[in-house]
Amino acid sequence: MAFGLPTPIIRIIDSARRAFQDAIGVETEGITASAQRADRVSNDFVPGPSGSESRIENPNKPRDPNQTELKRSCEATLIPSGEKVQLSQGDRVLVTQALGGSFTVQTEAGYLARIAASDADALGLEVSRAKDEPAEAGPFDLQKVTENLKTVFDPEIPVNVVDLGLIYVCEAHQLADGGHRVEIKMSMTAPGCGMGDVLKEDARAKVQAVPGVKEVDIEIVWEPPWDQSRMSEAARLQLGML
Repeated sequence: MAFGLPTPIIRIIDSARRAFQDAIGVETEGITASAQRADRVSNDFVPGPSGSESRIENPNKPRDPNQTELKRSCEATLIPSGEKVQLSQGDRVLVTQALGGSFTVQTEAGYLARIAASDADALGLEVSRAKDEPAEAGPFDLQKVTENLKTVFDPEIPVNVVDLGLIYVCEAHQLADGGHRVEIKMSMTAPGCGMGDVLKEDARAKVQAVPGVKEVDIEIVWEPPWDQSRMSEAARLQLGML
């Protein structure tokens, strides 16, 4: 007497299902991918922000033409944790933002990372070297400080820190030698954001380049908490909020 065997049911968590679906290129409900399209698909475990992660590769699936293959290994900063990671030569990333000299990329594992301007060549781009650029000259002008701060961008939002409303205080005090000390208090869009130190150093470098600036003091503050009311009209318009 023959007994019918029950049809096996495979349950996949959402993140694994999306990764598998993307690698195979078809819907995975019930695992309907054909054997031909799944042939030579590999599943490797690679280092990620939360430990080892699964990376599925399918040589049969056309690669995204918008992705860039890293020309060399480079350091990157995970967004928004601020954790440092190493991206490897040959990894494919999607550049989602290129503002203020740095690059926000999405990795094959799906997380966002920031690549510094000094590592632009890893993306196949030319590295901009500040030492090759002529130094700015002229008298000190606090407005110039604000203009330079407008070249510092949030890595997740295509808006500069001034229009985003992250600069709470920006003051200048003349020193005995005639130079100026610039004091800045800035915040982040979310409490405890790990990108605070990164944006702080970006801002410091941009302000230090202003003629007449001898000292720069930047403090990250959390009170009062940032909210959308601090954004400029230009930022709201850019983000489609008006």
